Amino acid sequence: MNCLKHALALALLALFAPASAAEVTQERIGAADALGEGANWFSYGRGHKEQRFSPLKSVSTESVGQLGLAWSFDVGNKVGMQATPLVVDGVLYVSSGWGITFALDAATGDELWRFDPEVPRDKSHDYCCGFTSRGVGAWGDKIYLGTLDGRLIALDAKTGAEKWSVRTFPADKRYSITGAPRVVKDKVLIGYGGAEFNGTRGSIGAFDAETGEEAWRFYTVPGNPADGFENAQMEKAAKTWTGEWWKLGGGGTVWDSMAYDAELDLLFIGSGNGTPHNKWLRSPDGGDNLFLCSLIALRPDTGEYVWHYQEIPAETWDFTATQSIVLADIDWAGETRKVLMHAPKAGFFYILDRATGELLSAEKYAREVTWASHYDIETRRPVIVAGQDFADGTATVRPIGLGAHNWHPMSYSPQTGLVYIPAQDNAGEMTRSETYAPDDRSFAMGFEADMGGMRDAQLMQSMMRGLMKGFLLAWDPTTQSKAWEVDHPMMGNGGTLATAGGLVFQGLITGDFAAFDAADGRELWRFTTQNGIVAAPVSYEAGGDQYVAIPAARGGGISKIAGLQHGPDLAKSGRILAFKLGGTAQLPAPRALPAIPAPPPMPEVAEETLAHGANLFSTFCGRCHGMAAVSDGSIADLRHLRPSRYDDIDSIVRGGVLKAAGMPDFPMLSEQDVAAIRAYLIEQANEDVKRREAGFFWDVRQAAYDLLADWLF
Repeated sequence: MNCLKHALALALLALFAPASAAEVTQERIGAADALGEGANWFSYGRGHKEQRFSPLKSVSTESVGQLGLAWSFDVGNKVGMQATPLVVDGVLYVSSGWGITFALDAATGDELWRFDPEVPRDKSHDYCCGFTSRGVGAWGDKIYLGTLDGRLIALDAKTGAEKWSVRTFPADKRYSITGAPRVVKDKVLIGYGGAEFNGTRGSIGAFDAETGEEAWRFYTVPGNPADGFENAQMEKAAKTWTGEWWKLGGGGTVWDSMAYDAELDLLFIGSGNGTPHNKWLRSPDGGDNLFLCSLIALRPDTGEYVWHYQEIPAETWDFTATQSIVLADIDWAGETRKVLMHAPKAGFFYILDRATGELLSAEKYAREVTWASHYDIETRRPVIVAGQDFADGTATVRPIGLGAHNWHPMSYSPQTGLVYIPAQDNAGEMTRSETYAPDDRSFAMGFEADMGGMRDAQLMQSMMRGLMKGFLLAWDPTTQSKAWEVDHPMMGNGGTLATAGGLVFQGLITGDFAAFDAADGRELWRFTTQNGIVAAPVSYEAGGDQYVAIPAARGGGISKIAGLQHGPDLAKSGRILAFKLGGTAQLPAPRALPAIPAPPPMPEVAEETLAHGANLFSTFCGRCHGMAAVSDGSIADLRHLRPSRYDDIDSIVRGGVLKAAGMPDFPMLSEQDVAAIRAYLIEQANEDVKRREAGFFWDVRQAAYDLLADWLF
């Protein structure tokens, strides 16, 4: 009966949906890049140049105070939302957790259709860094979705009906698609992530937009020389690797940013970190390891290589070149240059001539960078600070792999000439591992990390707040210097949007959506969303009104790892929020928080057992359930289970009874290992009871911890 209803709904949509829905062409995207088509947001970065600049200006520095909620739409799950919505001729398209995709009326938020790709939950251990999607692509009359399990799906833009589905990587690979597809000249472009897992070899594929047939594939690292090389570039790259790198995979995944210059007919992609991260393990006798951590220019019709620039030869810090690639024409040394601008994890802002790949500048934009002192422009290489590659064993590095800027998109305003970066300041200790025995449930880092002694959740969170600072940075590329910055309470904040109204919009991981003066950073407007924000906003026009829309759902990587605690006003699910001048809509009432069950009594176990449990938890569980077992609310807080549930931990962790719900099994752990994790969780549950009972005194202790962390870090 439900299938019949669904079929009838699709038929009705096909009859009555606007004929112009999603008629996206190369010409229209080109017009968006030329600051036309203000009513629409055609691609991940609005146009091919990925500037994320809206030419709309009704919402301005003078009028933004009148901005109010126009509508909100609940997506029905709490999984973190990282997508940038697309808006095409009055329809907003957005993907949510597990790739579930919606088409909404852009003026009202009414649902037009939804599509569930039915991503297998029982393979969640293969999906690096969350169960999220950064968005969809649009071309012609179709919407394109990449799924976590590696499918590229074309949907009818009017009805949501599946037109075709193709596999982009073999089903037995531990890759995953989180990035948004881009479409250039009838080619749908998609890469994948997974360089955190053993056996990953990066590539990008191009698929025919009409049929889904694979047109070409460009690999970013060489495979086994015994199998031959796909092209001359892979043969050349192999000479920069040593040992038997192909057995470990190599890495270099193209998991996020791309940009396209129609005049030059060049597609620009960024490649990721090595697998494993530790260069001493993957390439023991040295070498630059091409094309890791590189910007690469290709011909979009054929995948033909044109040029590359490797930002960090022999990358070993989990740095990547996969952050926002922005194209612009700027004044440089007295002349207008066509440049590519890039502010990746490593903390340097790169400017390249995008026709030739010539490095024009590489200056530090991060507050502190310790791994390299500067770049030698003649050699195009960073000057590494002695010891910072942990060649001698251990180094305290700034920034670490979380990055001075991660995937959260940056924007560029042609009006101000400034780039707006969701920047971060972080540090950490990296210890070289001499051995490497990867398994299929933990990250292939090649670093040693022992968290067994850190069982104080309060101290852990204070340390993270002290180590993980966030700020909005306005960067002037012509002077290679900071124009202004605004501090945020925590790192991991959402991407930015610049507008012709002189504004910069950004959502915060702590739950607010704010607007700043693009010229000087003054905060002009703020709205509390009941949810953490990690996605980037868009602006569009519908019914004569300018809207600003943002996906809001806690559960982004930093939020989950840090166990960022939101207040009691948590939303019931992730939402799309849309604002306009004079908007008067109200958010639904926040969900009532359930009573926290009393935990079991603390078991009599040795201190070594608790430390072992804490270490195992940080290795296998912390990236979803939060370090020190403090959840951000997007996933179960394991300190707050029913007492009887702690008795089920072995059947869940080793037996996999909840695999279908997205909780992976860990068969490599022993019964004793799981017993140690159980004891650690019960300890954390009892400590949480003490915190809640202590009330004011515990808050004083927390404040003292925070002051100590600020002083130390």
